[in-house]
Amino acid sequence: MKEFSYVRATDAAQAVRLHADRRGSRFLAGGTNLVDLMKIGVEQPIALIDISRAGLGTIDATPDGGMRIGANVINSDLAAHSTIRRDFRALSQAILAGASGQLRNMATVGGNLMQRTRCAYFADTTLPCNKREPGSGCPALPGEHHNHAIFDWSEHCVATHPSDMAVALMALDTTVEALAPDGPIQIPLEGFYSPVAATPHIETTLPENALITGITIPSAKGVSRYRKVRERASFAFASGSVAASLAVRGTQVHDVRIALGGAAARPWRASVAERALTGRPATTEEFRRAAAAELAEARPLPHNQYKIPLLRDLIVAVLDDLTAEATA
Repeated sequence: MKEFSYVRATDAAQAVRLHADRRGSRFLAGGTNLVDLMKIGVEQPIALIDISRAGLGTIDATPDGGMRIGANVINSDLAAHSTIRRDFRALSQAILAGASGQLRNMATVGGNLMQRTRCAYFADTTLPCNKREPGSGCPALPGEHHNHAIFDWSEHCVATHPSDMAVALMALDTTVEALAPDGPIQIPLEGFYSPVAATPHIETTLPENALITGITIPSAKGVSRYRKVRERASFAFASGSVAASLAVRGTQVHDVRIALGGAAARPWRASVAERALTGRPATTEEFRRAAAAELAEARPLPHNQYKIPLLRDLIVAVLDDLTAEATA
């Protein structure tokens, strides 16, 4: 591991100043992803800015019935929170579907949003990777890519985003709050992750030296659920996953939000399917049509074409379950 310095911040403003003064530094909270990447040489920060005592660990209700969650809230605590379990169930389910209990007891909300891909080529410093070393190439394209992206990939990168939690947050219309050197900012999660294009190493739209301080989820508009398919029952990253929120009035879809995991370099908002469903009957047939419309936009690679039927069936199954719950 490359030598680095360590400094502890007592609040968010100090953390941002310390980071700006140390070019090439990283914020450290739970460290469950960053420290692993440092051990294998993928991340080589000159300094770690410890934000674990920066006062970002609260969960609070907002006046409109939503929730404001600090960046340092531990994943296990968030999943177990009574309001989250009752009103934002997809989020609790997604957290519990990710990692192991030991990791969830250390990992934080902000760190989860910022975690990096688990593509094997990215993690192997003996091989080229445009996300790790821009311009070096993407060996996953002609190589092993069965768990890689079917949306929004380019010849520069076909990796997927690993977070379960972020998929649920995408379906819940979450906003990311951050502190930049020139003041606080808010970024809708849908605009938080950068498109791959020719710059896969630029993963978010956070300004330089900005620190995530929390997230805000608006009031629930319907019931929600998260479902994940993985290659083994113990902790593993998604081959495909679906988070959805659904509100039904009478027999029609009043409000629907759908996000897909294991499908792109960011949690994928299924906006085509949402538009196809809004105002339509809440039936399995309509759900199949909407899922097919969304997946018609996909560009699977030779070894991950299985994700098309997998995600189609997941979308239908989750929406069927939510309809039964919403109309019970």
